[in-house]
Amino acid sequence: MLHAHTTTTRLFTDRVWDRTESLRGAIDDLEFLRLLGEGTLPLEVFRTYIEQDSLYLTGYSKALALLAAKSPDPQTAAFWASSSANAAAVESAMHEQLLTGGVLPPRQGTPEHSQTCLAYVSYLIAAAATESYAVAAAAALPCFWIYAEVGRDLAERAAQVIAADPAHPYAQWVTTYGAAEFQQAAATARVLVDAAAAAASEPELAAMEQAFVLAVRYELMFWDTALHPQPWPAA
Repeated sequence: MLHAHTTTTRLFTDRVWDRTESLRGAIDDLEFLRLLGEGTLPLEVFRTYIEQDSLYLTGYSKALALLAAKSPDPQTAAFWASSSANAAAVESAMHEQLLTGGVLPPRQGTPEHSQTCLAYVSYLIAAAATESYAVAAAAALPCFWIYAEVGRDLAERAAQVIAADPAHPYAQWVTTYGAAEFQQAAATARVLVDAAAAAASEPELAAMEQAFVLAVRYELMFWDTALHPQPWPAA
């Protein structure tokens, strides 16, 4: 299970983490993540996931840039802006290396957003552009937090696989999201969302909670559709 950190106070992020327990449990139980942790996920499925994640990161970086522009102070803006740059450059470069390094099977044609990927990034960009800073930050948080938790758990599960084969196709991805730097970024994002919640009105808090829950739903769907794709209707 993905466990919340216990604290003596009930922060906003504690509450929404508890509210999404069933969704997070469903993420834990996904066949995709089990096979990835075992190192037995078919290479073509991993390629599909990396392609979709690369498309997602392009949109997510735009949402984070918009969030930076709405931030209440320079320090907060700097965090979201640097996260946007990291998604657009560092993480995308890793994905490109995985896709072109010759380990994964080749693909014919240009990857197209899956239904879930397009819906998720469109929602995040729309939230960042049209909602308040607090609501947009709450929508952006699950990508940080869920990835950090899943990445840490995968790193533990895949430790033996990576030790036996450091060049395993999944090693670079697993070690990136389980790394201390990414874990720290997720923790900072959580602190910033709690700060926004502390200054929010009751209606805005409700909207923040709704945004967080919706993004966690998208996280579950995004992970799952790599192994169980939902084809678009034929053009």
